[in-house]
Amino acid sequence: MGGTKVVVYGLSTEGYAIASQMAIKGADVYIIDESTPSAISLKAEIAKTYPNVSSLKEDEPLLAMEPIDVAISKAQYLFFTPRIRKTGQDIKTEIYSKFKDAIASLKKKSSVVFTLPTGFGGNNENISLLEHVTGLEVGKDISYFYYPLEGTDQQPKIIGSFNGKKDTTLSDLLTTGKKEKNFVAISSSEHFHAINVLSRFSSLCSVLEVCKYAQDEITKNDLSSNDFQEIFLDDMVGGLLDLKSLGSSFEGANTLMYLINGSVKGIDGYIKRLIDEIRATLKKNDLKASRTKIAISWTLDQHSMRGDKIEMLQNLTSRLRDYIGDVEAYEDPNFDLFHSDKTTIVVACSKSDFTNIEKTKQDSDLIIVKANPLCETIQ
Repeated sequence: MGGTKVVVYGLSTEGYAIASQMAIKGADVYIIDESTPSAISLKAEIAKTYPNVSSLKEDEPLLAMEPIDVAISKAQYLFFTPRIRKTGQDIKTEIYSKFKDAIASLKKKSSVVFTLPTGFGGNNENISLLEHVTGLEVGKDISYFYYPLEGTDQQPKIIGSFNGKKDTTLSDLLTTGKKEKNFVAISSSEHFHAINVLSRFSSLCSVLEVCKYAQDEITKNDLSSNDFQEIFLDDMVGGLLDLKSLGSSFEGANTLMYLINGSVKGIDGYIKRLIDEIRATLKKNDLKASRTKIAISWTLDQHSMRGDKIEMLQNLTSRLRDYIGDVEAYEDPNFDLFHSDKTTIVVACSKSDFTNIEKTKQDSDLIIVKANPLCETIQ
């Protein structure tokens, strides 16, 4: 595996994590930031020095570079890990366009590893595009793998492979710890990913829907001592892109679509309830909308492949502005809220944001709304 030529297309959190892992293992890794015309050489010492994209960009170390098309033409493995920021119907177009750019210079005997969620049958479309753009036949002249990354802390246990064929070099590149990766057919890996996504959202939406009916204080207090009070909006929204990509795989009604749509509606219903809870807090405290400031505290990873959390923050901000003019989103954990002449309601959208607010709250008269299943309010 030493010196295996790898190109990672997309300077995203997930892309950088996987590139660093392979560089430390001795692979010859180049990573492509789509906003620049060059591929950056990522050596093991750089990967060890800079744990994430932000630290690398802040320090701007001098790194060896080469033109993107040259780097890709030499690649034995091309990992597709771009940042997707379009919304709705435009997501598919953005992925298609970036994938087309990424594969244009690939040569015979190379391999493509697709790491974004595709839904059912999405990989067949990618394979058709790959064959059309390169003129190479998948399974014969070029290889294709599906490896949907869901964040940096946990990588998939299985790799979807054309005809389920095993690739030991790829397995070595991606294996962490002792457990080897399993190779399965691409359609099987799509099904495994769908089960993971739907299991998570079905379980989450069950909690959200039941908590909606906890109206009296005793029930609320009893429920808040349970583990799911630690579920915040940040945890709920992760993977919404995967859920929606599954939804776009079907037309017409079937039981699976009810599960998918029910989960999407469950998240949307929760946002509505969170807004209602904030409005009720104003009423309970006799606060005028004009004398109240809403601060949404949600520290987001701007380099993540998926843009679903960024989109949700924009959605929440604009929906709150329909009721209260002064709504601001704070994506930096070091914001200062104590110099406002208005009453401030802080909406904590993740566990780390909530912990940070508690630490910096001092004796101020902030009202904190936790964006968890019970929408707990702390005064």
